[in-house]
Amino acid sequence: MSLAKRASGSESAPPMAAGVALQQMRRRVRLGRMGVWGAVAAGPVALAVAVTGPPTVVEAATPATPTAVRTVAAADPSGYAEVFLGAWLRSSATEDGSAQARLVQSMAPDVELPDLAASAQAQPRDVVAVRSVQRSAGRWSVTVAAQYADGGVRYFVVPVVADSGGGSFAVAGAPGAVAGPARAGVPQSPYSVTVTSDSELSSTVGEFLTAYLAGAGGVDRYLAPGVKLSALSPAAFSAATVKQLLAVEEVAAAASVPKDGTRARVWAQVEAQDASGRWPLAYELTLEARSGRWEVAALESGTAQSGGGRS
Repeated sequence: MSLAKRASGSESAPPMAAGVALQQMRRRVRLGRMGVWGAVAAGPVALAVAVTGPPTVVEAATPATPTAVRTVAAADPSGYAEVFLGAWLRSSATEDGSAQARLVQSMAPDVELPDLAASAQAQPRDVVAVRSVQRSAGRWSVTVAAQYADGGVRYFVVPVVADSGGGSFAVAGAPGAVAGPARAGVPQSPYSVTVTSDSELSSTVGEFLTAYLAGAGGVDRYLAPGVKLSALSPAAFSAATVKQLLAVEEVAAAASVPKDGTRARVWAQVEAQDASGRWPLAYELTLEARSGRWEVAALESGTAQSGGGRS
């Protein structure tokens, strides 16, 4: 073959390859158009699939397993402070080997014992925590009252520390004598309506409290449907008398029983009697009218519960 022919053949190869590539591209375009028109005929969903191409598979991430969080409530060290102060007040530096002194030393090794004189005041009869304040994380101030046989009361504040789990305590220093808490003002009573002793409501309250306190008959017959209540057992008193009955709602003082479902809240001042004497007691009750009579729907002592099978 001549050199000119070989050169001519080599120059014609690239246009052939380009032509083949162009034909393949045109074929793909035609096939794509056919797919789109077919999708149009098939409906909007198929069109969307044809235009967007093959669907992308997305694998949902496996949700992380929730981690259980254990919350530890701050423990109130009031009881611990009571025990410590009671032992501290009943101990003496001259008897550092006594049981009370050893208890103090085990709870607060760095706290000195009181050095009591021979004429010292008698030991306290009762020791009771009356207030606790958390000053910071793990640090508390507990106010403790010490009551003596002669009626006197002294107050002390005891610093207590607690571990992070609230399971261990220690007295951080010596007690401090402080003034007692001020007396809070008593809000005005909502019971301002006088209920006379000859009313239907007064009779129901009197009979119910006699049954509840003195065991005179059962209490069930005085209860509204669904209310559960147990009388004192054994009966704590031999008799109970309502001395005063006040209500919140005016309807409680009405001579006749109102329509069914009407409720009245009352406060009963009671005089109960037993072998040792007479006891002034007070109760808050809610009564509900039903079928021409008043029934006890709630006793604010917390012993009456709704629900149950009474009808």
